[in-house]
Amino acid sequence: MKKYLLLPLLAASLALAACGKPANDSKKLVVAATAVPHAEILAVVKPILEKEGLTLDVRVFNDYVQPNDQLVQKQVDVNYFQTEPYLDAYNRDRKTDLVKVIGVHIEPFGAYSRRFTSLDALPNGADVVIPNDPSNNSRALILLHKAGVITLKDPTNALATQRDIIANPKQLKFRELDSAMLPRVLDQVDLALINTNYALDAGLNPTQDALAIESKDSPYVNFLVARPDNKDDARVQQLAKALTGPEVKAFIAEKYKGAVLPAF
Repeated sequence: MKKYLLLPLLAASLALAACGKPANDSKKLVVAATAVPHAEILAVVKPILEKEGLTLDVRVFNDYVQPNDQLVQKQVDVNYFQTEPYLDAYNRDRKTDLVKVIGVHIEPFGAYSRRFTSLDALPNGADVVIPNDPSNNSRALILLHKAGVITLKDPTNALATQRDIIANPKQLKFRELDSAMLPRVLDQVDLALINTNYALDAGLNPTQDALAIESKDSPYVNFLVARPDNKDDARVQQLAKALTGPEVKAFIAEKYKGAVLPAF
């Protein structure tokens, strides 16, 4: 007789377990981000969203490829780490259609050196390292153009390459490396063009240490990014609203002191 009671008892226990499941489990959002400043900014909004019933699961990456790859593969719901030119290049190269949700902040891109205190002091044939991804590669060259170190055929081309350099008076020798590697080789080269998130992570102060830095009107806004199928999801829009709220603006101003700027 007892064995016939097992199924009803099991069903009852499963029903009780279901009733005991936290209500906010269904209100969870998985976000891919790089550590600085993105994950730090997400840490500001996490408790705000928890009070609204939304749980953020922030997954930190140290490269610029996996956050998009995992978003495409639906292993994460959204990501927060990239600019529009980088996203455009990724979509073009991978035949994907990831979309912007909202712009959050700007990280003025900088040129750094441990050996020289100005760009004018760079010697002929100086060893210069720049990012190897299309968007940031161009961004580095455009910054050097604006600083008068090189001349580009079209400095408004967001995807300019070394082939577009029409004047290089110092005969700078360019090498392209993964963006995350650039701070690590700073002591070994004459000049490194480094994304601000990696510069901050390496203990650099962009507003004090950069020999050249983008102006405050930089078009390279960092966006919250989603897929077409979930960009209008209420949870995604809830995160977008929190990321552009007064708490984030105040945090950015206090924490980064001009090295990161709000875009809203």
